[in-house]
Amino acid sequence: MTDLAMAKPGSDLRIISVVGGAHFTSHFYQLVLPPLFPLMRESLGVSYTELGLLMAVFFAGSGFFQILAGFVVDRFGAHVVLPAGMALLAGSIMLMGLAPSVWMLFVLALIAGIGNSVYHPADYSVLTGRVRPSLMARAYSVHSVAGTLGWAAAPVTMVFLASMFDWRMALVLAGAGGLVCALIVAIDRADLVLPAVRKTPTVSQDAPPAASGIGLFLMPAILMAFAYFTLLSTAFTGLQNYLPTLLPKTQGVAFAYATSLTTLYLTIYALGSLVGGWLADRTESHDRIIGYGLFPMAILSFVLGYAVLPGALLAGAVMATGFLGGMTIPSRDMLVRAATPPGSAGRVFGFVYSGLDLGALIAPPVIGYMLDHGANSAPFAFIAAILIVTLAPALFVARRH
Repeated sequence: MTDLAMAKPGSDLRIISVVGGAHFTSHFYQLVLPPLFPLMRESLGVSYTELGLLMAVFFAGSGFFQILAGFVVDRFGAHVVLPAGMALLAGSIMLMGLAPSVWMLFVLALIAGIGNSVYHPADYSVLTGRVRPSLMARAYSVHSVAGTLGWAAAPVTMVFLASMFDWRMALVLAGAGGLVCALIVAIDRADLVLPAVRKTPTVSQDAPPAASGIGLFLMPAILMAFAYFTLLSTAFTGLQNYLPTLLPKTQGVAFAYATSLTTLYLTIYALGSLVGGWLADRTESHDRIIGYGLFPMAILSFVLGYAVLPGALLAGAVMATGFLGGMTIPSRDMLVRAATPPGSAGRVFGFVYSGLDLGALIAPPVIGYMLDHGANSAPFAFIAAILIVTLAPALFVARRH
């Protein structure tokens, strides 16, 4: 059982829009640096390895501090923590444009990661506590889609700004825009204030008598949810980040076409998430939706690595893979909601969603190692295997609640 929703019918859309807009900025800033790497490398005289480490520092900071951010959200409220985190993230990006050395960029990347750490615990606390239960899965799906749109918007925006000015001014302008967004969210704080929580004596069959502090994270369902998110992020990050590199090697297509297919994958992924939200609001069997999505997605991933497909069939397989993956996302969030004790949404979502950052750190070195050793099809087998294994913790969480 989770926090009680107190939103009036007319306020649901406004709350979902505010939280979704905030989530857009989180994902947008996750991808503002990579499109600028060629320009930054030439300007700063650094290697791509050093620039890649900037992203590792960012995600490490985000994942580590996300657990702490959950406690802060539960203590002070999302209406305080969310705009503060947004401002910290955007301000760090803006200062990157003014950084005199690459070492200052690493410091700012860590600070930006700390700012990014507040989004999931704050966002999901608000959605879980303020949106009507009958709309909850669709609210989660809109939240996911908003993040995907942030990913899609970042590369084209940063390339455009850099072409108009330079990479430094592109970061300054992008950061300034985020500060404006943080101000808007801070002004609309009333939509982020959580209701008073009514606690029940028993939350779940595996909860300790008083689940708090570290004990909360040791609940079997919460640990399995963390494992689920870590595995899922490993597979999804591998597909999203490496499709442009892998498809030319396994399918013999041009890099430009592989990049277009990746954009198509993300677009259909967002559509699948919307459909998944509609489905998840109409059933309590969220584990079935996850199974129906991840199992065929694993098969398609394996096929992409080991069977050469003609053009139309290849596009169809990529689209189906994206749709099936996106379809599972709202049910994923509903499982965590069901396992969350009242008043603990910030801590639980902060801990569980830190698995996303951990998965984002695992996938690149593993797949990179395979590619460095000429195993061009192996990454797809790795991704397929991870997707199959992911079903186990998802089913565990569903059966416990």
